Amino acid sequence: MGTAIQVGDRAPDFELTASDGRKVKLSDFRGQKNVVLYFYPASETPGCTIQACAFRDAYSVFQELGAEIIGISGDPVERQQGFQKNHQLPFLILSDPGNKVRQQYGASTLFGLLPGRITYVIDKEGVVRYVFDSMLNFKAHVDEALKILRQLASATA
Repeated sequence: MGTAIQVGDRAPDFELTASDGRKVKLSDFRGQKNVVLYFYPASETPGCTIQACAFRDAYSVFQELGAEIIGISGDPVERQQGFQKNHQLPFLILSDPGNKVRQQYGASTLFGLLPGRITYVIDKEGVVRYVFDSMLNFKAHVDEALKILRQLASATA
């Protein structure tokens, strides 16, 4: 497990495969968009589905605030494809085989067994502005990220 990424740290770059098969790098968004990066335990599980659908339902607000959402789990690309399609998720869902990027971020695990649920708000320069870690408060990940993005937007207005 890597050292946990904290507020003020530069978000580690990575390249993972999206559900549509293309390669996505965090640095692709640098200088252009804030990024809400969230790690979740597993596609098609009840809590993860609630969380993903909450992000989906607020997606237009995230876009208005100049942010992109990226969801990551250790599930294989094929499973991510089904998850994205089944729930009409308009944002990127990435496959992190072996949870290497999760470890790079030091994203928590529950009792060292289950991959945790943690959200990072990363600004356009690639700096982590907020970290929210809650296994059971699925929708709060969306609310907290929006709150921080609004603060970032008003600070630069």
